[in-house]
Order: sequence, then structure tokens, then C-alpha cells
Amino acid sequence: MTSHILLIDEDAAERRSMKAAIEAHGHVVHAAETAHAAIDAFRRQRDQIGVVIVDASAPEGLQSGLLAVLAEINPAVPVLVATAEGATGTALDAVRAGAFDFLVKPFAPERLSGAVEAALKIHRSSLQGRTPRRARSGAVSFTDIVAASASMSRVVELGRRAAQSTIPVMLEGEGGVGKELVARAIHAASDRSSRAFVTLNCHAFAPAQIDGILFGDARFSDTDIIHAAGKFGEAEGGTLFIEEISELPASAQARLLDVVQSGELVRGDPPRAAKVNVRLVLATNKDLIEEVKAGRFREDLYYRLNVFPITIPALRRRKEDIPHLVRAFVERFSLEQRLPRSLQVEASAIALLTAFDWPGNTRQLENAVFRAVVLAEGGSLGESDFPQISAQVSGHRSGVAQREAGEVRDESSPLAKVQAALAERTASFVGQPSSSSSTAFGNIQTGNVIVSTDEAGNVRKLAEIEEELIRFALKFYRGQMSQVARKLGIGRSTLYRKLKDYGIDPDDPQKDAA
Repeated sequence: MTSHILLIDEDAAERRSMKAAIEAHGHVVHAAETAHAAIDAFRRQRDQIGVVIVDASAPEGLQSGLLAVLAEINPAVPVLVATAEGATGTALDAVRAGAFDFLVKPFAPERLSGAVEAALKIHRSSLQGRTPRRARSGAVSFTDIVAASASMSRVVELGRRAAQSTIPVMLEGEGGVGKELVARAIHAASDRSSRAFVTLNCHAFAPAQIDGILFGDARFSDTDIIHAAGKFGEAEGGTLFIEEISELPASAQARLLDVVQSGELVRGDPPRAAKVNVRLVLATNKDLIEEVKAGRFREDLYYRLNVFPITIPALRRRKEDIPHLVRAFVERFSLEQRLPRSLQVEASAIALLTAFDWPGNTRQLENAVFRAVVLAEGGSLGESDFPQISAQVSGHRSGVAQREAGEVRDESSPLAKVQAALAERTASFVGQPSSSSSTAFGNIQTGNVIVSTDEAGNVRKLAEIEEELIRFALKFYRGQMSQVARKLGIGRSTLYRKLKDYGIDPDDPQKDAA
């Protein structure tokens, strides 16, 4: 079946090579040299294009906001991103921004065609009756939010409280954690639920366009979209959700501050002021305080908007939610694909998905499960249905298995350090020197060894030993917070409180590990 593919690559030779490889399978390729030309072509043919391929290996890399713009035009079209070898950061950024898959150059034509066919199958499935993602449209309630972990339960609790007022809400968190889902739940639980929920992603438009789109009188000659009333006009009486508020240009920040302070919006020629009845929910994946310090975000606007902050934790910090999310996604996608019965998820697949850190957070997990359901050939999903995740986790697993089996005797390995620490602890408790100590009390700490006595031979304070043990556990378990808490025999909330007490960054715990 012939499909239309949009290829964005500034290198003419690579463009021709990739175009030939794709056309060999009977598809039509629309090639664009620049992101601007590609966006124009995608707007004109949004209903014909089945897959977009973006080259991110150019010196300037992936253009900021490109994937967001493509998703704004047609979110159902999968995007493949080609990256240079070793460009891990670019690949992760693409995944966080919603890319379906990425290819690492140089890649074989078979790898390219395989990725294209898998993406096309996803797209065809969406055209055959798959309903829109609930995180993007439709009524969403707090019962739709998976909150098995204490941290997400707290998010839901704060969201319910926020819904009872009209004050601005600031949703903080990495890309893909589900900020829009929480925003929609807040709207649905409020007394504005019968009115419009309007969204604006500041990353999806050029800075020069945002002012008109947000406040009104913006028109585009190459589309049928006319934003005469602006997003504020569309959201009158309802909720306006502004994503990536940190990207709001300075002129729009000034006008937004005026609206928030006065409750009126001035526009038109001659200028006229009109009352505004809009509830604001904002989202950011940046630290706005740092943006204020750097002069990129107005301090007075920050304090006007940051009235009710809610921080949504990254998925790697709430792994208890992953099994529940996986099963919920599988059940939903099985229904959407009109399968005779919902697919089952094997325990090994759950273990695999839980072991992965998900840099793209819930959005990446959702895309991985959707892909697995669409491409599944049996009645259940196993590890083999998640090949990309399995490839990234298997290397870590094999290394752990070797160390546990004694096949690796590296004294600097985590297992060797644990054994040394246990020996040191035993020696210090009985007042005997260990092989790694240089005093009669074994009071010299080498590597990650934790001792129980100070230089005077007295028992050390419990808090000191606790801090060292926590730092050691963070390093040994590679910052896997659920595992650290479980092995230390404490709850995750208790662990995070102790990290705060000891000045350890929970977002990057290994940085402060022993």
C-alpha cells in the first residue's frame, strides 16, 4: 500500500539516499531541506502524510519546537528522528518531545524501511477508528490518573483542592509527565467543567505569532485558522491551559501580566478593554526561578502566576505507578484496536518496563505500549514486544548477573564494595581491624566503606552513619529510589524527606552519592 512520507534533511546526498530507500518499497516521499519548508508542506498535506522523518544529525541539531509544531498540526502522524552516532542527548530530547522512534546513523536501508513500516502501521491504525488520546482531548477526571505512588496521590490531592478555586495553578515537571492530563482533570472537577478547555503550547509557534494567537487578531494566510478572538476569547468562562509558559516572549509576558492584574484584555483599533473571565492553568518543564534570575521571565508575572504550584514527579521517581499504567494503557489500546479481548501482560514484560528509567516519562511509556499492542501477534505482551527497551535494559542486567555469579572480580564493582562494607561493619562492631582499615578500630573509610567508630574509638552519631548509608545505597542501586527505599526498609516519602535533610538532590541522587 502506497503511503506519503515527509523527509526533512538538509544534506542533499543523504536526502537522495533515504528517498530512494523508501521509494523502493512503493511509497511517495516529499523531501524538504529546511524545517520551515517542511512545516509548510505538512500543513498543506496534513491528511496525506503518514510518517515524518526528521534528520537531527546536522551541526545545529534538532530545531527547538519542531516536533511540537508537527504535533500541533496533526498529532496522529508518527515522527522518526535520525541522529548521529553518540548523540544520546538528541535522541532523548526527541523521545521527550514525542518522537515515535529514532535511528542512529549510519543505519542500513532495512532498518529505515522497518521503522517506516512500523510507524505506518501505527498511523493506519489511528485512521481506522482509534480514538484520540485522552491526555489530549475529551473529558478527563482525577479517577483517570494512575496514582499508586504516594507522590502521585499527593498530586491528585492538590489538584482536587485547586479545582475548588479560580486562582492560577502552575504545573511543574519534565516533559511527558502528564501535566495536560492533570490540567484537564482540574478543569473537569471545577464549576467551569461545562465551558471550554483551551490549550496553547508556546513551543508550537514562533514568538512573533504567540501574541496574536493568545490575545487575538492573529491570522494565517496559508491555513484556514483565524484567531480573531484569540485563546482568551475562546476560553471565556472556561479554562486556558498554557504549556511551556517559560517560552512566552517578553511582549506577551507584559500583556499577560496586565490581564492577570486588571482582569481586562485590551485589544482592537481603537483599543478597547473587555472583562476577562478565564481560569489560568500554566505548565513548565523549566525552573522558573532560574528563568527569572537569568532575566528571561518577568519576576512580577512569576509571582502572579505561581500561586498554587503542583510538581508532578518524573516516572523514574514513582516506579510503583508503572505496572498500573502499563495495564491501563494495554486495556485502552486493546479496546481502541477492537481486539476480541484485552491483551495480557507477562510478568517479565512488567519487570522489564519497571526497570527502565523512561526519560520521556509517561508519554514515552504510553507510546511504547501503543506500539506493542498494534504490532502484537499473540494474545499477550512479553519482553520481545518491547525490543528497544529490552536492548537498553539487557546490558545492565547482564553486567549485574555476571557480578552476582562471581564472573567479574573487579574490586571497584558495586558488589565488591558491598562485600567490603559488610566486612568493615562487622570488624568495627567487634573492635577488630579489617583488611581495608589502618587502625585498631577500623575507623578509616575507604571507598564506600561505612564504619561505626570515630577516630577516638567512640561510636559515631546515628545521623552520620544513616547519611553515609543512604548515599552508599543511592550509588549502589544507581539512583533507583524504589529499590533504595525497599532495601533500606523505609517508605519512599521517608527517603525523600531524608534526602532533603541531608541536602541530596532527589532528581540527581547519584551526583551526591558516596
